[in-house]
Amino acid sequence: MATGWAHEGAVQEQIDATVKDAIERAKSQMPTGPSLLHCAECGSDIPEARRVALPGVRLCLACQEAADREQQPVAGYNRRGSKDSQLR
Repeated sequence: MATGWAHEGAVQEQIDATVKDAIERAKSQMPTGPSLLHCAECGSDIPEARRVALPGVRLCLACQEAADREQQPVAGYNRRGSKDSQLR
């Protein structure tokens, strides 16, 4: 139901692009390589179940939770332009 200069489905394409960007950003932040036996932050043991479930893990669960809380949220703004700018 796009109007103006935008073609049919332009809004859905913008939504799909935003979701794709978020998935790529999340994948790029996933750890890679061999898991550590001890936490890189506090030195405590990382349980084997965590190392197997998440290859490349570097932090124990407590330190990972703290790091996740400190991480800045990503703005939901689509860099390809706002909805209004594409629909005019």
